[in-house]
Amino acid sequence: MSNIGAQWPSINALCHPLVEALVHEAESLRLKLHDLDNGTRVVDAGIEAPGGLEAGRRIGEICMGGLGCATLGTVSGFEAWPWSVNVHTATPILCCLGSQYAGWSLSHQSEEGSKFHALGSGPGRALAGKEELFKELGYRDKAEATCLVMEVDQYPPVAIADKIATACGIKPENLTLILTPTTRLAGVMQIAIRVLEVAIHKAHTLKFPLEQIVDGYGVTPVAPPGGDFMTAMGRTNDAILLGGQVHLFVDCGDSEAQDLAKQMPSTMSRDYGRPFAEIFKSYRYDFFQIDPMLFSPAKVMVTSIKSGKSFQAGSLNPGLLAKTFGLSP
Repeated sequence: MSNIGAQWPSINALCHPLVEALVHEAESLRLKLHDLDNGTRVVDAGIEAPGGLEAGRRIGEICMGGLGCATLGTVSGFEAWPWSVNVHTATPILCCLGSQYAGWSLSHQSEEGSKFHALGSGPGRALAGKEELFKELGYRDKAEATCLVMEVDQYPPVAIADKIATACGIKPENLTLILTPTTRLAGVMQIAIRVLEVAIHKAHTLKFPLEQIVDGYGVTPVAPPGGDFMTAMGRTNDAILLGGQVHLFVDCGDSEAQDLAKQMPSTMSRDYGRPFAEIFKSYRYDFFQIDPMLFSPAKVMVTSIKSGKSFQAGSLNPGLLAKTFGLSP
């Protein structure tokens, strides 16, 4: 396992042209650019700027380290919500865990007492290597410029940008921070694009050998934005937990592939069956009290490339999804 990332490419090199294109087309994508006092570039995709679905789609591909593709589709599995986002990558572990996973916790409290907290995702994580995950993967990237995506509704303080730049070993002016509030269109889109990442992370939680996951595809409905954070957070989670579908291709025997399929869906969790916002509230808003087995796509198929046999488990929940999406009868 320690050598799984030995031959992986530089995700920062792959992402750089995507980030520059996003910045170059900021006006047409309804984004706002802002420079912090230290020179760090901020791309606002929903705080003071309206952003949109296309901006969120492109930001989602940046989160995937330039290794994934996200497209809009017309088959979601739900008659009442007919469109979806489709995600695939030929390098699922690096794409989903090494870049897209929001694993870098960033916090700062000013002398005046104001607080900022965000989870960072994107290629900057692989430069900093702050997470134990990178030791497990055996991967660290090198680059002179990087970016990080944060699901926040406020601009980060300069101290956070300085902290990120220092950890990544780059100049602050070579750092780009992309901000996607969960309550806006770009935010709900880039979260939906995480449907495959959620499955890969679940496989990691189940201790399935990551080197045996050779390819993957995911599809999920994109949640409508909520007017407040709790509504938006609930809807974006439910889009995947109740409506996400993933197909993994694995290099292992039939029994291992079947076991993975059986254990992976969100339907296996003790907390499954209620809207996510309701579950979150029942645990007094303590995220870590929620059963970690809940965070999975609703339906999973696993194909063994050795035998060609496929195994599926889980099910979609159209009734509950319509309720959490606020869909009128």
